[in-house]
Amino acid sequence: MQTQTQHEYDQVIARCRALFLAKTHDYGTAWRILRLPSVTDQLYIKAQRIRSIQEKGTQLVADGVEEEFVAIINYCVIALLQLHLPAEAPLDLPTEEVAAAYDQEIEANRQLLFAKNHDYGEAWRQMRIPSITDIILMKLHRTKQIEDLAGQTQVSEGVEANYRDMLNYAVFVLIKMGLGEVGAA
Repeated sequence: MQTQTQHEYDQVIARCRALFLAKTHDYGTAWRILRLPSVTDQLYIKAQRIRSIQEKGTQLVADGVEEEFVAIINYCVIALLQLHLPAEAPLDLPTEEVAAAYDQEIEANRQLLFAKNHDYGEAWRQMRIPSITDIILMKLHRTKQIEDLAGQTQVSEGVEANYRDMLNYAVFVLIKMGLGEVGAA
């Protein structure tokens, strides 16, 4: 039996995946050109914009906070794909291969989420959305520091763990915003 969180998670991811694959259709895999620090910087731009909108209470550009959290999820997937693709992988990847790789990364994240949910008792449901934004920004700063250290850490789990956590935190926000509900647009 699927729990409420599993259902909500799957609903959010289905929306993010559909957008990712539609963009893959339109743009191909142009994201392959990005080095990992560039993906991290894209994530930073998205999270900083969210925080700015939260603090100001207004926005001047049409894309809303919800779309920015979707972008965070998909940029985290791009980072994970870039981490796991072989160095000799071509710039242009077939859509079917991208879809399969997206699903593989999401399944790994899904398993991580449910393991942590078990241990933490879904504490994220009691968190405020701005607090989750701050955690994502903190994880971005950590990721940038790890990248600046060329991955040579002493106690850190590394960049992959941070990308996975940021992805799941962005899913949590979208669930809290009602995107995981049946019939949510």
